[in-house]
Amino acid sequence: MGTGAAALGALILPKAASAFLADASEHPLGLQLFTLFNVIDADVKGNLKKVADIGFKEIESAFSKLPGYYGMKPKEFASLCADLGLSWKSHHVLGAPFKLPPGTKLPAGMTLPAHMPNLRDDMQQLVDQLAEGGTPYMVCANIPTGTLDEIKQAGEILNKTGEACKKVNIQLCYHNHDMEFKNVEGKIPYHLLLSETQADLVKMELDLAWATKAGVDPVELFKAHPGRFPLLHVKDISKDFTTLEPVGEGVVDFKRIFANAQTAGVKHYFVEHDMPKDAFASIATSYKNLRAMGV
Repeated sequence: MGTGAAALGALILPKAASAFLADASEHPLGLQLFTLFNVIDADVKGNLKKVADIGFKEIESAFSKLPGYYGMKPKEFASLCADLGLSWKSHHVLGAPFKLPPGTKLPAGMTLPAHMPNLRDDMQQLVDQLAEGGTPYMVCANIPTGTLDEIKQAGEILNKTGEACKKVNIQLCYHNHDMEFKNVEGKIPYHLLLSETQADLVKMELDLAWATKAGVDPVELFKAHPGRFPLLHVKDISKDFTTLEPVGEGVVDFKRIFANAQTAGVKHYFVEHDMPKDAFASIATSYKNLRAMGV
């Protein structure tokens, strides 16, 4: 472990816990960069180095306040990650133009550009960019599922995108929140998305915190759809389901979920904590706790 990692561990972890950062013999762990939304753009290279120094080996990107991929073209971003010992495995995109749900507002300090590329309107552009970067997974971060018509349209968009991705050796996945598990006209959107998309073209990135909040058992999903979940969002949530927490500090039953990872077909684990107050303290705690679980 380099001096940067040692210094970081000393700042934000107890000495006993910092030993976990030195052991990279387990499964490589990844980070969803939305966790760093409020800090990453000020120094992309420096902040990615901090991520690598903690011990993370894989990256899942998302949109940021900078254009493109954190101010870079796909090949540039992939090269920067590689130089830091990070592998760019996945990228989040919108399924349709973003709309805030009624009565909600963006977090403080968060603004959105006038147009954000999305699969409905910009699918081929997004696929081509990821192919240029050599990124093996594209993830639809969200898509409207509030009516049966929206769910049907979502399935069509995902299948079409999955076909385009397959042509360039990219696997499309769908990422859930809790809304996909809420009853819509007698149907559960997530179940419809699973049944109405082609299993080889559209796989899933199960967000464990949102599934837990929705009262869904991830293990039962794995058993019902074996091999459909190559990616996990390793996220935790408080007992009252109101606050996201560092991994291992909330109520998600990670050990049981990870014990069934082979059934799920899990290949990559991405830690995510949506814009915490101290992002690096959070992800260091998550890394330590995951290694303590033997992941």
